[in-house]
Amino acid sequence: MVKLTIKEYLSARGISRYELSKRTEIGFQTIDRYYKNRVIRYDSYVLDRICEALDCNVCDILTFTKDSEK
Repeated sequence: MVKLTIKEYLSARGISRYELSKRTEIGFQTIDRYYKNRVIRYDSYVLDRICEALDCNVCDILTFTKDSEK
């Protein structure tokens, strides 16, 4: 499972969703969906803008864990 960790990343650095929205020039609603991990399909443009604004790598804001077999 892929999970966004933007909430934790921003919290650790004292950056608000509003500030990230301004830095990326991406609408607050889009940033909020990424922040709350409510994105089904990740937009590479959005991820690129976020990484550029935060001066981080995509692995800093995304995690991958294998689903346990059912």
